[in-house]
Amino acid sequence: MSRPPLLSRPFVLGFGANFMHTLAFFFFLHLPGFLRLHTEDDFVIGLTMAAMAASAIVSRPFIGRIMDARGRRMVALVGSALNVLFSAAYLVVDDVGPLLFAVRLGHGAAEGMLFSVFFTIAADVIPEARRAEGMALFGVSGMIPLSLAGLLGDRILAVAGYRELFLAAVAAAVVGALAALTLPDSRPDAPEGPKRSFLAAASARPLRPIWLVGFSFAFALASYFTFLKTYVDDTGIGSVGAFFTAYTVAAVLLRLMLGWLPDRIGPKRVLVPSVWSAAAGLCVLALADSDSSSIIAGVLCGIGHGYAFPIASAMVVMRTPAHERGRTLAAFTALFDLGLFIGAPALGLVLERSSYAVMFSSAAAVAVVGSLVYVAWDRD
Repeated sequence: MSRPPLLSRPFVLGFGANFMHTLAFFFFLHLPGFLRLHTEDDFVIGLTMAAMAASAIVSRPFIGRIMDARGRRMVALVGSALNVLFSAAYLVVDDVGPLLFAVRLGHGAAEGMLFSVFFTIAADVIPEARRAEGMALFGVSGMIPLSLAGLLGDRILAVAGYRELFLAAVAAAVVGALAALTLPDSRPDAPEGPKRSFLAAASARPLRPIWLVGFSFAFALASYFTFLKTYVDDTGIGSVGAFFTAYTVAAVLLRLMLGWLPDRIGPKRVLVPSVWSAAAGLCVLALADSDSSSIIAGVLCGIGHGYAFPIASAMVVMRTPAHERGRTLAAFTALFDLGLFIGAPALGLVLERSSYAVMFSSAAAVAVVGSLVYVAWDRD
């Protein structure tokens, strides 16, 4: 029996819009280098990076309700406009102060909208029989920009400066906004009767173990999404571009060649080993003493991300009524902002008081412990 196709028109258009907006967001992986020019305090750097996550988290209940009540397209268009606006706002920032925090908060609201809505659109149009595979394939639109932003950012900063980096982010956001204009709405019909609140839908019992493993994984990711730039600058080991290129190649190849595996053997059988792969990559990064070690770490972390995110998001969709999908996927994507919001300053404190090795190892330990508790909790 032939499998239903994945590449529908809304899937392809959403893929393109997400690709460009994600490229714009990932240019700011280099922002800690800009912050280091103005402060030596790693906790302040972590707090500044976490400010974006704070507004993204706070906005998620509103975003989820709007997606389910008014449709996905409205959220995509407003989020696109905000991403262009706040990417441009970095051009007038020249210090770590109130203005930068305000920009980070606004940028976080845009990120919250776009991250939620594009993955919700994908979940709407992916055939149920290929849910994990389809989410993995759509996620490629967010993985390739990770490598491109790392490499292009390295190149821009080598020949120019942070102003030019911010202009590149603005250009990518503008293209993403133009792509979002072509998106149709994909909201499924809702049944008659009272609707559950965002909190009630997101706190449903079948979803709670997924929130745990998702948060612990996101906390671990915060270590290198926040401090890889300063790690490279301080130790001279590797580069942001090389690490995230290895990361992206591993994740994309895994999704393209073995994206069908979770649907065939069961998502839970693949999820935990994926988290452990990311933890192993963090341990390699903690012990790295050469550029090749950093690349190996990138491969292991990329394998972990390559499976863990789409599997967990597919499990959320499987355990949620279709008319509440916007709410629960908004909550799921908020986990990654929550991981950054808590992980960035917490790991910054660990780094201040110890070393990069201890910081990366601590992040790995959180991921492993979270996955073990998940296994015990989610037996049903």
